[in-house]
Amino acid sequence: MEFVNKLNTYIWGPPMLVSIIGVGLFLAILSRFVQVRRFMRMWPETFGRTFRRKGAGEGDISPFQAVNVALGGTVGVGNIAGVATAIAIGGPGAIFWMWISGILGMGTKFFEVALGIHYRTREPGGPMIGGPMMYISRGMGPAWRWLAFVFALFGALAAFGIGNMVQSNSVAEGLGYFHIPPWITGVGLLFFVGLVTIGGIKRIAQVAMFCVPFMCILYMIGALAVITWKIDCVPAALAMIVRDAFQPSAAMGGFAGASVMQAVRYGISRGTFSNEAGLGSAPIAHATARTDHPVRQAYWGMMEVFIDTIIMCTATALVIILTDAWKSGETGASLTIHGFSSLLGMKVGSAVVAFCMVLTAYDTNLAWCFYGETCAVYLLGHGRIVRYIYRSLWLPLVLVGAVIKLEMVWGIADILNGLMAAPNLIALIILAPVVVRLIHNFEGVFPNS
Repeated sequence: MEFVNKLNTYIWGPPMLVSIIGVGLFLAILSRFVQVRRFMRMWPETFGRTFRRKGAGEGDISPFQAVNVALGGTVGVGNIAGVATAIAIGGPGAIFWMWISGILGMGTKFFEVALGIHYRTREPGGPMIGGPMMYISRGMGPAWRWLAFVFALFGALAAFGIGNMVQSNSVAEGLGYFHIPPWITGVGLLFFVGLVTIGGIKRIAQVAMFCVPFMCILYMIGALAVITWKIDCVPAALAMIVRDAFQPSAAMGGFAGASVMQAVRYGISRGTFSNEAGLGSAPIAHATARTDHPVRQAYWGMMEVFIDTIIMCTATALVIILTDAWKSGETGASLTIHGFSSLLGMKVGSAVVAFCMVLTAYDTNLAWCFYGETCAVYLLGHGRIVRYIYRSLWLPLVLVGAVIKLEMVWGIADILNGLMAAPNLIALIILAPVVVRLIHNFEGVFPNS
């Protein structure tokens, strides 16, 4: 644990935080803040076209299914336990930096998805294959293939942490409130994850299209109930978030206090863990979408981050701050449950949070299994054989994650996140002009679509 903490501190030190924010700012300036400038167009290009088939283009699943798979990988334990951890260690000010991560992340995800679609290709006998390893190798040329290899290697390994063990660990913690042993939780997740992943991306998309919207709606109903109950305190809570982002958070109750650096570090790292902008994972799912232009699907990438960070993470943060749960000394899912229980009672509050965690962790497992196996296919080839071998390695670790310490799991996940992000950030800088040209082309061909 000591080694993991030291390595984590090094990887997620100032250089990485500056890189993620810096790349996001660079892409925003280069695109003239496309996430702000085209925010209103994002809505008709996403939900407005959900049930339209005209001009669908090549792909395996619908754009809406693709974003649900991607959201299944992003909207999850990071929104519930990750936000709580950020506040417990970095104080309320961490949420401000999470917002910054989200706003810039909307533009970063836009660029990632556009490149993922633009450079995707059909895996022989399999699905469309895209993502950083493809836009590095196909867009940056043979001299950069080593970087594509590095991303795919870290992606295949990172999936076991961020998408597998972290999820089952937090679900086991949540279901512990109902006196369910962790090993039973792990066995149950193992069975139901295996049941779906064997069917590949199309079956994963079908399950995600039901689970993700249902979970989001249920969770937001519970959060909005608490926020409405404390609506008169919302302005003060928002003011605290902004104030504590730039000055140390004082110790209060069970909260030990936090420095500004802790707020910045945990706000950005937990924001990145939640929305995954800059990691390069979501483009792997978006690359399978049926679409007629890379930019059209890129709007779904923007929407993904908006829903994840700006809406759901903020809802969790307000529940924790408005109810003073952040002063309790608890962390992770326990802290979020404490906030919900202030209004809903322990039984209902823990049930809502635990049930949402089960759904989100399940979806995240499915999505990241596909991400990891796709990276493995890029590394090793042999399509279906590699995918089946990867899944056979994936499933036992679902059980392992449910029974080991939370701190160790989070620490390993953060390390692998950082290692995975580095090659993708380099590629985004080099290939950014390609996306700018794609934006100009799209706005010229589809000025009012």
